[in-house]
Amino acid sequence: MRHASLGAVRPKAYPLPMALCAAGLLSLPLAGQAQEAPTQRVEVISTVPLPGLAQPRNQVPAPVQTATDADLERSRSRDLSEFMNRNLGAVHVNELQGNALQMDVNYRGFTASPLLGTAQGLSVYVDGMRVNQPFGDVVSWDLIPRGAIDTMTLIPGSNPLFGLNTLGGALSIQTKSGLTHPGTTIEAVVGSNKRRELELQHGGANDKGLHWFGLAHLQRDDGWRDDSPTDVKQFFGKLGWKEGRTGLDLSLAHANNDLHGNGLQEQRFLAQDWNSVYTKPDITRNRATQANLQAQHETKDGVVFSGNAYARRIRTSTFNGDINEDALDQSVYQPSAAERAALTAAGYTGFPTAGANAANTPFPKWRCIGQALLNDEPAEKCNGVINTTESMQRQFGLGGQAAIPGEIAGMRNRFTVGGAYDHSRVDFRQGSELGYLNPDRSVTGVGAFGDGGVTGGDVDGEPYDTRVDIHGRTTTWSAWSADTLSLQDNLHLTLSGRYNHTRVETTDRIHAAGDPASLAGDHRFNRFNPAVGLTWSPTASLNTYVGYNEGSRTPSVIELGCANPDQPCKLPNAMAGDPPLKQVVTKTWEAGLRGQQGTLRWRAGVFRATNNDDILFVSSSASGFGYFKNFGQTRRQGLELGVSDRVSQLTWSANYTYLDATFQSAETVDGSGNSSNEAAAGGAPGEEGSIQIRPGDRIPLVPRHVFKLAADYRLSQQWSVGASMLAISGSIARGNENGQHRPDGTYYLGEGRSAGYAVFNLGTTFEPSEKVSWTLQVNNLFDKRYATAAQLGATGFNAAGGFQARPFAPNNDPLLHATFYAPGAPRTFWLGVKVAL
Repeated sequence: MRHASLGAVRPKAYPLPMALCAAGLLSLPLAGQAQEAPTQRVEVISTVPLPGLAQPRNQVPAPVQTATDADLERSRSRDLSEFMNRNLGAVHVNELQGNALQMDVNYRGFTASPLLGTAQGLSVYVDGMRVNQPFGDVVSWDLIPRGAIDTMTLIPGSNPLFGLNTLGGALSIQTKSGLTHPGTTIEAVVGSNKRRELELQHGGANDKGLHWFGLAHLQRDDGWRDDSPTDVKQFFGKLGWKEGRTGLDLSLAHANNDLHGNGLQEQRFLAQDWNSVYTKPDITRNRATQANLQAQHETKDGVVFSGNAYARRIRTSTFNGDINEDALDQSVYQPSAAERAALTAAGYTGFPTAGANAANTPFPKWRCIGQALLNDEPAEKCNGVINTTESMQRQFGLGGQAAIPGEIAGMRNRFTVGGAYDHSRVDFRQGSELGYLNPDRSVTGVGAFGDGGVTGGDVDGEPYDTRVDIHGRTTTWSAWSADTLSLQDNLHLTLSGRYNHTRVETTDRIHAAGDPASLAGDHRFNRFNPAVGLTWSPTASLNTYVGYNEGSRTPSVIELGCANPDQPCKLPNAMAGDPPLKQVVTKTWEAGLRGQQGTLRWRAGVFRATNNDDILFVSSSASGFGYFKNFGQTRRQGLELGVSDRVSQLTWSANYTYLDATFQSAETVDGSGNSSNEAAAGGAPGEEGSIQIRPGDRIPLVPRHVFKLAADYRLSQQWSVGASMLAISGSIARGNENGQHRPDGTYYLGEGRSAGYAVFNLGTTFEPSEKVSWTLQVNNLFDKRYATAAQLGATGFNAAGGFQARPFAPNNDPLLHATFYAPGAPRTFWLGVKVAL
């Protein structure tokens, strides 16, 4: 077993001339390669999403990491983000939603997340199709079935060949086919939290060149946190044809998933109950269907033509019960005579009628219901709100390229040229209904909607209108080229670049163009991103590399619609008119060494990535609120080390990353939950105020140290045991960007950072026959309690767990602020059996 963290790939042999122009990670091996005379065997990796451009690893000026389906099986990981977290260097996850299929996956301080509002910085491709969604560049990991993955490649840096959003890296996934995975298997899994999984795979081929593969995956569990079930239904199918040097693949994928992820929890309640949630429910429903056609042809001269055309439709809806932050500064309340009469007429009973005090009259539901019945400012009188969204995203596009091998002045050369067109349409609607909190932290609506009408009431004289109804269109044209010139047999120069032209158009169906609240806009972005790299192998066992590349990301519809600090957003539930944002440009330097001596493989490298006009979501006056803005500069730099070996029956690997992620420009941002904000410094603790970010301050949620160990020992031919350890240092909380938050235990609770942690996992696989295997996996073996992220914000609850209403007006006690944490999963296990039919 070779661990993916050090670049293990499916063991395939490619004659050297073919390796220079054929994708080594494709599911369709090219015909005719057996007739090529050279016998040197090299390991090749794909360096663009489309097939046709592959290079021997020692010619790639970056520490690319790869893995196969066999690596995923041996790791005993049940989803893609879990595998990357445990096995790939410089990767860690934030469990912000508390659902294993809604992780933030971070690589070198850049993120691919399913959550709107996260600064996205990684591009993800499946079979050449970019799966970052047009609305916010988010990545829904639940739409990528783990069982369909054949190979995956993690390319570091701002590689321009992977297009927009490739700021810190790109993940390219190739799926299985009937040629690579013939036969039928069925797998059943049971585990903690009533986990049940069933997966069927079937692949095959015939002598007419047809091949096929299909996967159906069902999963249900109750989740480890309160009221957080998951229901996943995934289907993937591929039909292909191959004859000689020509191949076609048509794949179809469908997913119907319901995910409950209940988000961050306030620190006091985690101490009482690690499984608890702040408010509920928090439901995301994804319905997605996509089709992708790939074609490839190799001429007799070795020129490889390849291309794809795809269409994708994603419908996402959310239903979130939240605290109404507008009610935090309200006092406890006894219904008035008019409200009591209205409540009685409506059939309500049990509300307090006399003798109101803090003991018998908490912030009650009657206040909210009464104000709603009277059409009188329920926006401030209701302590709960139900936020709902619905988006429909339609994408289609096509791309093509030609890889041409040849010679220049007697030196081997490969030139690749290509182009792509991508278009998307997004319809997004959101609304909210006011309500009241129940003792179990759920929210019951009272029929007062944020529609700007009389029923919705008003806040400070302004209509309470949280509706959004927009239509967005994004179109991108791009062209790229790359050239690798072998200056000597051991010295290779690579030059590449990509030009992108993007247009983002937004139509507001509620506010007319010219209205300050309108989201309508028409934005255009253009840029050419270059890259250059050099590799040198002074000996057969040592390879060195150095590279420079640039990447860019254009603002998405959601970012352009939520960029006004005067109208912050509670994503994904509100947007506001805004000033235009600039596109992000990242410039990355790489340098390193790598080598192999027998079965021992090692690597060491340094990198620096500087973001110009970085787009970040800045926290506003309450937990979850904020807005997007351009920062001048941010920087992520660090050191990466890795080693792996196989000694007899033991295979092991280790990875270490030192990561320094800092702001490089001075900024003023909201710091209402930060004890060092200017209002608190002026003697008003607990009030709203801003903080100053200085160059050198750390970027939140990015740890300095990531260390991983993994080992697998084969006790016998049928039985193996594996263990892994993941150690992550602490990180700064969102809202503590200046690093100066100091809790006083009265108005501010929590350290403003998450602590470091180490988690151990243990698993075993027993194969009594070639057709049957049993697997038992225990994650977080020692039941460690840890947090993967933190955020500062006003808390809606007092120490007793009741709503934090101020006792009685005009007694305006300061609001209480706390640190909210993303708790890590406790000890869980699963037991699975796989049978080959």
